[in-house]
This record gives sequence, structure tokens and C-alpha cells, in this order.
Amino acid sequence: MANLLEPARPYSFGWESQLLETGFLGIFLCPLWTLSRLPRETPTSWIVLWGFRWLIFRIMLGAGLIKIRGDQCWQDLTCMDFHYETQPVPNPMAYFLHHSPWWVHRFETLSNHFLELVVPFFIFLGRRMCVLQGALQILFQVVLIVSGNLSFLNWLTIVPSVACFDDATIGFLFPSGPGSLKDQVLKMQKQETREARPMLTYGCLARQAANLALGILIAWLSIPVVLNLLSPKQVMNSSFNPLRIVNTYGAFGSITRERTEVILQGTASPNASAPDTVWEDYEFKCKPGDLRRRPCLISPYHYRLDWLMWFAAFQTYEQHEWVIHLAGKLLANDAEALSLLALNPFADRAPPRWVRGEHYRYKFSRPGGLHAADGKWWIRKRIGPYFPPLSLRDLKDYFRSRGWPYPELE
Repeated sequence: MANLLEPARPYSFGWESQLLETGFLGIFLCPLWTLSRLPRETPTSWIVLWGFRWLIFRIMLGAGLIKIRGDQCWQDLTCMDFHYETQPVPNPMAYFLHHSPWWVHRFETLSNHFLELVVPFFIFLGRRMCVLQGALQILFQVVLIVSGNLSFLNWLTIVPSVACFDDATIGFLFPSGPGSLKDQVLKMQKQETREARPMLTYGCLARQAANLALGILIAWLSIPVVLNLLSPKQVMNSSFNPLRIVNTYGAFGSITRERTEVILQGTASPNASAPDTVWEDYEFKCKPGDLRRRPCLISPYHYRLDWLMWFAAFQTYEQHEWVIHLAGKLLANDAEALSLLALNPFADRAPPRWVRGEHYRYKFSRPGGLHAADGKWWIRKRIGPYFPPLSLRDLKDYFRSRGWPYPELE
């Protein structure tokens, strides 16, 4: 079973903790008492900049270590043979990347190890290497954005990477004419070299005290995180403190070798077991279903339900009872639940009498092959039932025993 960013809590995802930590550090980037674009008395604290650098270091190194300690395919350099096809929500580029030559996949895996296990240490090797680290990580995230729909994870990971650049590196991005922001910075720097350092105001002292407290807090909360990175029993996407502002991260600790999907179907037939019963598929907004539908492109948006269906396909409905809850909502034509789907086959008519879940194995069709020529992006083969046909009457006791509101027909 793959565990890409496995939810640390039910229905949550690792990048949500990362967003919390990134946002917390962002609070300290700007001064509290001024809206000036260039506050002279309160420059950005080095503690905050190194807080962001420490964050990108932990994100990348944690992701690299969990791979080496996890699935054997990362050591065999074969994980990329499967990744594009089995990732949570493939995009159109993943279809073509999956069919790359074997040696391309080996290079991709080696590059991944280099970027996650070696490059993070560049942060501590001087200015030029730190800048190189930031540039490589941003390039890496762009490649991941192009090759998959990993929500806003990669976009968010770019943010702490920017802290690896200094003014000299990114100065070319700003206009340099008289009176420009860049010109003002140069004048301030020249003035500071000529003049004696002015006495600090109470506001500056308070800010320095806050930054010092921030540094001490990050250092203290980092102790269990570092111990986790060093541990052979490393866990990912977890927090060791209730504040959840210094966390442990990781991605793709294991890779699924084949893609399975749960296809929800409904029928208006009074007899679900009749051989002539016509079952109609519900379509989700992004996850694979219709074989002829092109893989979607949604990053940085996150279709949470589609991701949860990806997790559910690895196990049984007994381990993901919310799937049955969703089936009950579909039986009632619940408007809120249906708004999360792309296609309701029972729109503008009576709700289905029965809903069932079917388990399928999905594979990409081969470009230029017979299935692709027929307009199919996917090939699928039925594994068996995921859950049996259910009616609203069947679910009454099930819902009551779990304290769920019983769905009412719309």
C-alpha cells in the first residue's frame, strides 16, 4: 500500500501541517508597527530566514530518508516505473512520462535521491551552495507540479526555498532606476557604513526579543524532530507538540505497484441482483473512472474526496466506513454530496434504489496502441465487489449505530 503523505489524522494531509508551520514563520517576516515597504529600523531577522531554511531542510531530508528506509524499489531504482500511473491523481503529463524508457526512470530515481538526501546540506556550505540549493529545490518542485496533481504541496514547498536567496541573487528581479526600491536599499546600505549605529527604540528591542524567543522555541521543538530523522523507525507527517509548528515531513515512503479504483454505481432497478440490471457509474471530478476521460490538471487545487477514494481503494470499506456514508447520501440524491462529484447519472430524475461499489484494476493505455486509438486513456479489469448493493432501508441501522443522521430523500 502506498502512503504518500498518509493523513496524520483522519481526513487530513501532511501539507496542511506544512502550511501551518510556513504561515507561522511568515508572521515574523514583517514588522508589526509599520506598513512601509522598506522598514529601516526593522530589517528581516536572520532567525526567521534560517527558520525557513531549516524548514526546507527538514522537508526534503525527511522525504529522502523515508524513501531509503521504506520501499525496496527506492533502493532498486525502480519506483518511478510505477509512480506516474499509481500516484493519487495523475495528470495528462503523467500518462506520457509513465511510458518513458527504463533508463529515464532510473535517472529520475537517482536524481530524486540526490535532491532529497544530498542537496539539503548545501544550506550549511556557504552562500553560493545555499543559493544553489534553493534553485535546485525550486526546479525540483516545478518538475513535480508538471508531472502530478499533488495539491498545493509543491507550490508551498517553493516558499521556504526562496529564503536560500539573498539580495545579490534576486536583485535583478527589481527595477534599479532612481528612487526605486533597489536604489533605496543601496542608499541605506551606504548610509549605514558611514554612520554610527543608532540607539535601538523600544519597538526594535521588543522585536529582537520576539525573534530570539522564536529561535529558542524552534530549537526546542526541533529536538524530537531531529531524533525522528535519525531513527530507523522514522515516522512522517507527524508532530510531537500540540502547537504543530515544527513538524516531521515525508512523501512516498512506499509506492503502489498497481492502481486500484473504487467505482460507485447506482441503479433504478427494483432488483439489484437481476442479470439485466443496468448499473450507471458516478464520476468524480478528477480521479480515474471513465476510461475515455483525459486525466485532469488541477494543481494547486485539492479534491479531497478524490484523494480519500484513492486511499480507500487500498483497503476495504470496513476500514473506510465513510464510503458507506457517502453511498447513503447518493441514495438520497443529497445535493451537498453530489456537488463533490462531476457526474450524477440520476440527475433530474428519481434517486437510485441501489448503490454499490465495484473494485477495478486500472492501467494506462499505451500511446499509439489499440485502446489509445479508441480514445481510451485507461484500461481496467474488474477485481470484484468493493461493497454489495445497498438501499436506504439497508443502511438505517448502520447509520443509527454510528450516530450519523439518516439521509432523507431530496
